Amino acid sequence: MKPFRFALQTSAAGDGPAWRERARRVEGLGYSALYVPDHFGDQWGPLVALTVAAEATTTLKVGALVFDNDYRHPVVLAKEVATLDLVSDGRVEFGIGAGWLRTDYEQAGIAYDAPAVRIDRLGEALDVYEQLWTGAATFTGAHYQVSGATAEPARRRPPLVIGGGGKRILTLAAQRADIVGVNPSLRSGAVDAATAQSAVAELYDQRVRWIREAAGDRFDDLELQVLTFVVAVGADRDEVARGMAPGLGITDEQALDVPIALVGSVDEICDQLVERRERWGLSYWVVHDPEMEAFAPVVARLAGT
Repeated sequence: MKPFRFALQTSAAGDGPAWRERARRVEGLGYSALYVPDHFGDQWGPLVALTVAAEATTTLKVGALVFDNDYRHPVVLAKEVATLDLVSDGRVEFGIGAGWLRTDYEQAGIAYDAPAVRIDRLGEALDVYEQLWTGAATFTGAHYQVSGATAEPARRRPPLVIGGGGKRILTLAAQRADIVGVNPSLRSGAVDAATAQSAVAELYDQRVRWIREAAGDRFDDLELQVLTFVVAVGADRDEVARGMAPGLGITDEQALDVPIALVGSVDEICDQLVERRERWGLSYWVVHDPEMEAFAPVVARLAGT
């Protein structure tokens, strides 16, 4: 079992001082990392936001959860990430994904290819990144053609974060990543009822089985991560489950065990986390800034254990 780690996902603040203070508070509360999403809506640009957060702190890891591979060419993003990793003294966790949010693509006029195409393109991009981390990259594929490109000041391969809810992306993550996000399915291109129905516990049994089979001997080295959707510290579990179930199209019993929801007292949530690590190996948990303070006692109790 991997020791527990916790991260905060956040996307914006009122101004620069407020953002710096939030990053310092995240670090002070014992969270391991600060993550920023990568979308075109109401959020800060991730690269600048992560750089400022890293500069405001001393130990906090920073990363995107996750960069969309279709928004930046790997040669471009590799240089930016390498620079951030250098100036932060190696505190970058490099999250990269095939892309999923349909409205981003529509707003930007980017072709929203089929999932298989986007995942294949991500696979090629990973080949390019792997070369760029250690020297010059020369690659010819269906999606990228690179000749002698470099990503100075790259000095190392940062820890790689890839997540998903389908077999194809989780297979790629298991084979290539260091941290695998075990998520509901976002195949529809939005967070909707289908997403919720794909979050039930029995489907997590299947996802972890896919990861284990694809990872082979490297499975024990992987960290399995969960981005939470519902966190309610101090709430009544049964009451929340009854409220969630009809809208999600699942039973009350299924709602109680949805892995992306953490509900109850601090003791109850700690018990849930231990049980879910025992069942699935899920040790790296991500919450959002509205829950940062309320969830801090859980972090204080379990981080590193």
